[in-house]
Amino acid sequence: MRGRRIAAWLTAPLGYVRRRDRLVSQWPDGPVALGPRVALFCHFEAAGGLRADTLRYVTELRDFGFSVVLVSNSGRLQPAAMGALRRVCAAVLVRGNSGWDFGAWRDALVRLGLPRTETRLLLLANDSVCGPLAPLAPLLMRMDDAADVWGMTDSAELGWHLQSYFLLVAPAALRSTAWRRFWRGVRPVPSKLLTVIRYEVGLSRCLRQAGLRLAALFPCDAGAGPFNPTLAGWQALRDAGFPFIKRSVAVDGNSAAPENVL
Repeated sequence: MRGRRIAAWLTAPLGYVRRRDRLVSQWPDGPVALGPRVALFCHFEAAGGLRADTLRYVTELRDFGFSVVLVSNSGRLQPAAMGALRRVCAAVLVRGNSGWDFGAWRDALVRLGLPRTETRLLLLANDSVCGPLAPLAPLLMRMDDAADVWGMTDSAELGWHLQSYFLLVAPAALRSTAWRRFWRGVRPVPSKLLTVIRYEVGLSRCLRQAGLRLAALFPCDAGAGPFNPTLAGWQALRDAGFPFIKRSVAVDGNSAAPENVL
């Protein structure tokens, strides 16, 4: 693991020579109307397809009142996928596969001018999970003003953080200097592990240092040590009502690989 961390940091300078805005297309053309709740959903399928559970996921978010913006890192979308998304989403952005989910979210934040004056909630989500396997609405309603940023789960692996596949951000965080400073610094680094260390772990650290309140709906056992609960503890999470399962677990049966942190 130490060797991989050193190798990841050695690739960091590449993020400063790569172009940050990798958007290749946008639907609809021109200004995008968004409501007070916005969900930026990062998608990737190499062939440009759309999984049935991903469509169900974004549809549930739309039905809960989110203006859903799907940001695909696939470089293109198949016509059937685009047709299905246009019926559900407020916007669809397609970009090159660079910078992982944080690169996609950054491009969307800049392109759409988020947060806007009317933005009250911002959800960052991605398709690294299968599901939802249970309705999301009851869980979303539990994410109240007790925290400025909610995650589904937290993890102590590589440092305490909210896991970035689902982050619900409230106004105090959205309008903070720490939030703006963090996103200004996001670069399209080529290593997934470095993305986790610098941006997934780094976002939680940055916001906590600014005095913002972060909480997980399904928190880790503080005495269990540094592990990724969505991988090593996925069965306990399911028993507790967690509505997802990591794709790496569902598809590969992989419950421990550090490269599957996101």
